[in-house]
Amino acid sequence: MEQTKDFNVRNERNLTMLVDFYELTMANGYLDNNVQDKVAYFDMFFRRIPDGGGYCIMAGVQQLIEYLSNLKFTNDDVQYLRSKGIFSEEFMDYLTNFKFSCDVWAIPEGNPVFPGEPLVIVKGPVMQAQFIETMTLLTINHQTLIATKASRICRAAKGRPVMEFGSRRAQGYDGAVYGARAAVIGGCIGTACTIAEEMFGIPASGTMAHSWIQLFDTEYDSFKAWAKTYPDNCMLLIDTYNVLRSGVPNAIRVFDEVLKPMGKRPKGVRIDSGDITYLTKKVRIMLDEAGYEDVKITISNSLDEYIIRGVLENGAQVDSFGVGERLITARSEPVFGGVYKLVAVETDGEIVPKIKISENEEKITNPAFKKLYRIFDKTSHKAIVDLISLHDEVIDESKPLEIFNPVYTWKKKKLKNYYAKELMVKIFENGEPIYESPTVMEIKAYSKREVSKLWPEVLRLENPHAYYVDLSSNLWNLKQGLLNHYSEIFAE
Repeated sequence: MEQTKDFNVRNERNLTMLVDFYELTMANGYLDNNVQDKVAYFDMFFRRIPDGGGYCIMAGVQQLIEYLSNLKFTNDDVQYLRSKGIFSEEFMDYLTNFKFSCDVWAIPEGNPVFPGEPLVIVKGPVMQAQFIETMTLLTINHQTLIATKASRICRAAKGRPVMEFGSRRAQGYDGAVYGARAAVIGGCIGTACTIAEEMFGIPASGTMAHSWIQLFDTEYDSFKAWAKTYPDNCMLLIDTYNVLRSGVPNAIRVFDEVLKPMGKRPKGVRIDSGDITYLTKKVRIMLDEAGYEDVKITISNSLDEYIIRGVLENGAQVDSFGVGERLITARSEPVFGGVYKLVAVETDGEIVPKIKISENEEKITNPAFKKLYRIFDKTSHKAIVDLISLHDEVIDESKPLEIFNPVYTWKKKKLKNYYAKELMVKIFENGEPIYESPTVMEIKAYSKREVSKLWPEVLRLENPHAYYVDLSSNLWNLKQGLLNHYSEIFAE
């Protein structure tokens, strides 16, 4: 096909160009109308928890920091945009000399988060703040989705270790790499994705595939060869032919004939198919009778939180799980609906709140520059409510705090024995990163602690109690004032 443009198509990528095209047309329009430096405030938030769950797990902040720290337009980028024939040369000059200068706040990774509250706040020149919309959304949306799914799966496992096994089923290589990162934040003990360990320091492990078994003349020969090569970490895959008639007997024989004389103990067996509940019960009996009570049973094969819960409720003898495609793709609900909305602008140094109105109540935005508090019970240290307030509001913990449902306002409660924690941290100031992310394993441990502060009713897999996200009185009054203002205009 003949190429008609005067630029060369290239395969290498500059993530600065990962934008929806309207972000460029709007930026050019801002410049053309001389409003490019008007300070704007944007909130990134979501409206609904996937899978009907009770909470989500914040993830992806480190990758957002990396993206924002490397914003630049190459000569090839500018030449490509010039070839479109719709952008001004003044805009091309702006992109050539682009320098990010926004302030950015985010909820640290690992925190439980809820609908309606800001996960990321961006303040800065509207051209820049609008321009980073797509990457902010896709970075936080993807990892928060996978971390949330992993948390559900790990809770269903009831303390048993869960490994992320989904690389080959992920939606592309970035989906595999960053999905593995998010899965560990959500609670997985490690991943099968080797590069994820190299990049993030999260444990990568794996043993054998069925092809190893099939390569040898007999299953016994394959097990024997593996045990000789890995005597300190012998985990055998026992379902290539027949778990009970072949796999377990051959595994026990190798344990007796190869490992025992070496003074080694086998680590475990893995089952990747069949009736998991029935097979694991039988395998446990056979291993115990052979003197291998310490050998662990791992299962894999298209697992999710519901299957894991089901097999455990039916008495399956499982010590750990390997979860692949239904985790790495969040198959049951593979879209995290985060959005990015303008909530305020500055005019003559004054913050002017903005609101989006919809006939769908959940799509009406919370206006203004805001902050987010989490309120805890002083006795139990359980989270009671998240409170969205105006940016300059301070909670006085020495005084009672009245909270109310922002829709059903007659539902009120007065808190006395409580303490408040600001959730958001500043990660960029004037375009420079000022926040150092913890390691992935530190985030995982932090997330486990923070999730434990939620009431059990919020943690249910199905029909969880809705966690309260309320507005401060000042923010609620501001929002209602804007709604009334626009209703009066449209009524005229």
